[in-house]
Amino acid sequence: MTTTTIPVKLTRKDFVSDQTVRWCPGCGDYSILAQIQKTLPNIGYAKEDIVFISGIGCSSRFPYYMDTFGIHSIHGRAPTLATGLAITNPNLSVWVITGDGDGLSIGGNHLVHTMRRNVNLNIVLFNNRIYGLTKGQYSPTSRVGKRTKSSPMGSLEQPVNPIALALASGATFIARSLDAHTKHLGETLFEAAKHQGTSFIETYQNCVIFNPAEWGPLEDRRERDDHIIYLEHGKPLVFGKGRDKGIRINEQFLPEVVTLGDEYSEDDLLVHNETSKQQAYILSSIEYPEFPASMGVLYRKVKPTYTAGLMAQIAAARAQKGNGDLNALYRSADFWMVKERDEIRSEVTGSVPLGISDAYMAEMDKPAEETTAVQDVFTTQPIHALKPKVPITVERSATLAKAIRRMNAHNIGCLLVTDDDDHLQGIFTERDVLNKVAGLVADLSSAKVGDFMTADPISVNGDFLIAHALHLMSIHGFRHLPLVDNENHAEGIISFRDVVRFLKDSLS
Repeated sequence: MTTTTIPVKLTRKDFVSDQTVRWCPGCGDYSILAQIQKTLPNIGYAKEDIVFISGIGCSSRFPYYMDTFGIHSIHGRAPTLATGLAITNPNLSVWVITGDGDGLSIGGNHLVHTMRRNVNLNIVLFNNRIYGLTKGQYSPTSRVGKRTKSSPMGSLEQPVNPIALALASGATFIARSLDAHTKHLGETLFEAAKHQGTSFIETYQNCVIFNPAEWGPLEDRRERDDHIIYLEHGKPLVFGKGRDKGIRINEQFLPEVVTLGDEYSEDDLLVHNETSKQQAYILSSIEYPEFPASMGVLYRKVKPTYTAGLMAQIAAARAQKGNGDLNALYRSADFWMVKERDEIRSEVTGSVPLGISDAYMAEMDKPAEETTAVQDVFTTQPIHALKPKVPITVERSATLAKAIRRMNAHNIGCLLVTDDDDHLQGIFTERDVLNKVAGLVADLSSAKVGDFMTADPISVNGDFLIAHALHLMSIHGFRHLPLVDNENHAEGIISFRDVVRFLKDSLS
C-alpha cells in the first residue's frame, strides 16, 4: 500500500469539526471520539485520505464531529459503503462506526461479509448492550433476562458475542477496549489502524440513560484491574491489582480463574498468543462478569486483502482478454428486446383498472385536517407533565385488612402492589374489593393482597404522551394507570381526573 505524503504535522485539533457534539452528558461516545481524534495524526494519512462511515444510532453521528470526509449512511449498511470505497481507492484509511444495534441486528449480514472478505478498513463497534437512540429497547448483545421497554418481562434471546462473531467471520485483527480506559483505547485504535485487512474493535461503552451500570467495575479505575485481563502477546494471563490471579486451562480443557501462590504460579497460566485463532476462541468464550474481561488484541493475522486479490484478478483478465468493452458486455448474452404491445390483458378474472381511481386521488389530495388545542396538548405533552401522584403501595404479602385500611386512610381507590425491590407486581382497586372481596372473604386479616390483586397490570412510562395514556384508559375502561421506570419500579399513578385538571390549566 502507498500512503500519502503529509506536508504538515497534524494534531487532534485538525480532526475536530465545527459541529456541536450532541450526546447525553457523561456518554462514553465523547471518550471514543476524543481518542480517535488523538490517534489519527499518528497513523500516516493526510486528512483528505481519511473517511468515516456510519449507519444509524447514537454512535452514527460520528462523521459530523470529525473534520474528515464522511458518510452518514442508512441503517446497518455502513460496511457495504465502506467496502465499495476501500476497493475503489485503496489509498484511503476507511473507518466504520457502528453500534451493537446498528451493526449486529439489521447490519449483521453486511458486517459478517465485510469481515470474511478481509477488506482493508477499520470497524469500531460501540457496545452498550441497549438501543439508546430509540429509547431503551434490548439489543442483540443484551443479556438474557434484561428488562427493557421491549422486553418488560426480561429478554429471552441469547446475546450475540461480537468477538466470537468476528472470529467466525474471518476478521484478521480483533481487539477489545472500553471507553473509560482512554490510554488503552488509544493504543488499541492505533494498532488497528496499522493493520492491513479488516480490523474489528469492540468498545465497551455505558449508555448513561438507559443502561448506565452495564459494565460496572470495568468503568471504575479503582476496581477495574480486578476485573480486566490486559492482553500482551507472549505474556501469561495475569490480572488483579496485586497481579495475584490468572487464567489457566484445566484438565477438562476449560478456562478457569486461579489464585497465584503455593498451588499455582505464572508458569501454570495460559500465555497469550495473538496469532492463535484457537486461543482467541477461548478468550472470546470467557465473558464478563463470569470471568474478567479480555482487553487488547485478541487475534492478529496477516493475510491478503480483498482489494489485493480483486485487483490481481482484474490485471489477469486484462492480460488475457485486453481492456473490456462495457457496451459489448451488455449485449453479449441473455440479451433481448422488450417490444411495446398495443393492449394489456389481465389474467385475473374480472376487470382490473390500470390507473389509479379518481376517488382515491381526491382523497390523497385532501389537505391535512387541522388539530384542535385539546389534541395538541394530548399529542405533545408527556405523562410527566400531569405531575403524577406519589404511589401508595402495599406488599403483595400484606393482608386485605391492611390494604383496605390504607385505602381509607389516604382516601384513594387504587393501591400499587410491589415486591421487596419496589418492582410493580399488580394493582389493588376498589373494583377488586367489590368484585372479589366483599361478601366472599370472611377473614380479611388472613387473606393476602397477592391473591386478589390484578396481576401484571398495564402500566406506562412518564415519557409516554398523554394521548397514549388516554387511549389505554379508553379501550380498557381504566380510571387509573400506574407509572413505572425502565426497570419496572413503581414511580407514580395517574387518574382521569389528573388529565382533566391538567387540560383545564393548559387551556385557561
